[in-house]
Amino acid sequence: MNQKGFSLIELLIVVVIIGIISAIAVPNLIAARRSANDASALTAMRVISSGEQTYQSTAGNGNYGTLPQLETASIVDEVVGAGAKSGYDFNVVVTAPSGINPAVFDAYGVATVFGNSATSTGNRNFYVNETGIMYSNTAGQDNPPDSTSSADRTVINGTPYTND
Repeated sequence: MNQKGFSLIELLIVVVIIGIISAIAVPNLIAARRSANDASALTAMRVISSGEQTYQSTAGNGNYGTLPQLETASIVDEVVGAGAKSGYDFNVVVTAPSGINPAVFDAYGVATVFGNSATSTGNRNFYVNETGIMYSNTAGQDNPPDSTSSADRTVINGTPYTND
């Protein structure tokens, strides 16, 4: 009898080959997704930084704005204005001028799930303030870059961002 089709051994070999290819490809795809999320977060932080300068000189009357205020003024889109995009959480803390201290803002972009696991959404955290210098670190979710105070704008837990 002349049977046509695949034997069980042939099908098992195909399944094993597909498994090997998947084991090689999936980690690279996950790493690529994290890198894309990092790039998206960096872009959002740059939009927030330039948006704060625009808001201060127009609608803010010398003050910086929160994310909802930037969204209401049509300076950032509704996704960034909601505080979450591409696996990152965004927050802006504003401080009004007081005495001789000018108005300042601190903007944070923190990966929702940090690290190199299969479920992580980003490799680094981002921070920017009114100086416009972007800072980043890979210290983890609980330790993003930050300034020491509204008077002393020294940044801790981060280094100026470079494309590395």
